[in-house]
Amino acid sequence: MTMPRLALPLLLAVASASLSGASLAAEPVRLVVAFTPGGPVDTVARSLSEPLGKVLGRTVIVENRPGANGNIAASYVAKAPADGNTLFLTSVGAVAISPALYTNLPYDPANDFAPVSRVVNNATVFVVGASNPATDATDFVARAQAAGQPPAIGSSGVGSIPHLALEMFRDSTQAPLMHVPYKGASQVVADVIGGHAAGFFGDLPGVIGQIQAGTLKPLGLASAQQQAALPGVRTLAEQGIAGVESNNWYALLAPAGTSAETVAALNKAVRESLADPAVKSRLEAFGAEVAPSSPEELAALIEADRRKWTDLITRKNIQP
Repeated sequence: MTMPRLALPLLLAVASASLSGASLAAEPVRLVVAFTPGGPVDTVARSLSEPLGKVLGRTVIVENRPGANGNIAASYVAKAPADGNTLFLTSVGAVAISPALYTNLPYDPANDFAPVSRVVNNATVFVVGASNPATDATDFVARAQAAGQPPAIGSSGVGSIPHLALEMFRDSTQAPLMHVPYKGASQVVADVIGGHAAGFFGDLPGVIGQIQAGTLKPLGLASAQQQAALPGVRTLAEQGIAGVESNNWYALLAPAGTSAETVAALNKAVRESLADPAVKSRLEAFGAEVAPSSPEELAALIEADRRKWTDLITRKNIQP
């Protein structure tokens, strides 16, 4: 039988469309992280990527784009197609702190992203070296006030969560403390352990290993409540040091313009992934608190933290 003249081109067009659809469906999801491999955000991303991929029926690839205080990764995702194939796992800094620190960001934190879900909360803990004689944060303050010179408290950079937590701590205690900015948290931790810096306000996931190994001593939590990963360690508020609370949450964002249906599907996939007992156990052992949210709850959290950190940065005249 001879095929009609118009039938062959039509079949070829259908086949081409089918192949195009299959290719699109098979395209991996890129989970962009603004930090180098091995850090806390990267660890959470890699813990989430496999279960998220199973729920979505897609391959999820963690893509590290470090540099410029997260601006490189944020700008990359902000300019990506709004199709759900490029996502941003970010800490609080890029969307709630950077707007107050930088006037020339290459992206608009308020308008360039569609909130999907918070992933984890991360309490901040004040740590010192194992040989430090202080028994808790109030004892540390008393010793600092009696010392001949201000103890050096390291941070991972000007305007970072460790720096901002220190500023709140100084406001609350009036302790004579010297801020020493480093280029990264790992360098501060090494110097605190080695006795070259007196203390550090670190994300619990970033210091839990050293605390468990006994090379760092936790003196107090800059959080609203105690943490299961650090039994017996009191909050700063419980020690009489009020107003020092910091939560360096990590959240999933998509480019602005991503459809409500895609955002809803991604949110559902995140919730299902985090409900997996193995995933939840892995993240909690790492010191993170599993804390999925609705897109609306995440949007409200970003806005509230943006106001909080902007107020502190403006009041203290913090400049990068």
